[in-house]
This record gives sequence, structure tokens and C-alpha cells, in this order.
Amino acid sequence: MSKEDVEKRIVENYKNDEKMMILIFVQWCVNHDLDPVVLYEDAYPGQHKNNVLLETIEQAVPKNEAEEVSDQTVLNVLQLFGNDDLAFTVQAEIEKRGK
Repeated sequence: MSKEDVEKRIVENYKNDEKMMILIFVQWCVNHDLDPVVLYEDAYPGQHKNNVLLETIEQAVPKNEAEEVSDQTVLNVLQLFGNDDLAFTVQAEIEKRGK
């Protein structure tokens, strides 16, 4: 495998992993009756639309058909991908729910 092929594979794997992270976030939002677009915009105000987020919303399953996504899982995955601002916004929603 050439260096170029390896680099392409790494980028492709990262994109796939990123999509999985977004799907976990979206499903967590659906499971807690939250709008993922609103939370994303709260975390990243002024940023243009995230097309991958919008595409991923269509892949989420209804709350009554979904597996549980724990609060800790969504926070860990967001932080793993450097989405600290979004993780902070999610944490704020978790704290609201706890009150």
C-alpha cells in the first residue's frame, strides 16, 4: 500500500468515526427530547450549517425504538473528537434534567 493510499484510508476512517460520533450525539438528543441542531448552534454560534449533522438526523431512530445512549458515553465521544464546546452544552442539559 502506498503512502497516499494509507493517508486516504486514515482520512476515510476518521470521517466514518466522526459520523458515528455525530450519530451518538443525535440519538442521545432524540432520546432526551432535545433538538440536536439547537444544541449544536448553542455550542457553536455563528458557525454555518453542519451538513453531516443534518444528514445524520435522518438516520436516528425514534425514541421508543432506540437503545439507550448514556450521558457519559455522549460526553466521552464528544470530548474524544475535540468537541469540548458541544460537550459543555450537553453537560448543561444533563444538569437541567437533574434539577
